[in-house]
Amino acid sequence: MSVSLKIENKLRDAFAPVHLEVQDESHMHSGGPNAESHFKVVLVTPKFSGERLINRHRAVNKILADELMNDIHALALHTYTEGEWEQVSGTSPRSPNCMGGSKVAAH
Repeated sequence: MSVSLKIENKLRDAFAPVHLEVQDESHMHSGGPNAESHFKVVLVTPKFSGERLINRHRAVNKILADELMNDIHALALHTYTEGEWEQVSGTSPRSPNCMGGSKVAAH
């Protein structure tokens, strides 16, 4: 099973989201296409109501602990309640271009 599908299944089971996006962004990094190492997750669920951002991220990280230990190099999380998702018009921030490794600009 692909890492993307594992992430999606685990998050659906744990959070019963009203909206879920799992995007493999490995092509934007040195891992290349289909490396399944860099992901962006947009998760909208009523279960985040009243939770601080740090607690939302901790909850997701706990569910994905095995993948974070073994498969995922980077994980961008965008976690919302339904109301927050409506406020941002159903859009999440774009991921920046990779500046890792030898691509880091000198100061």
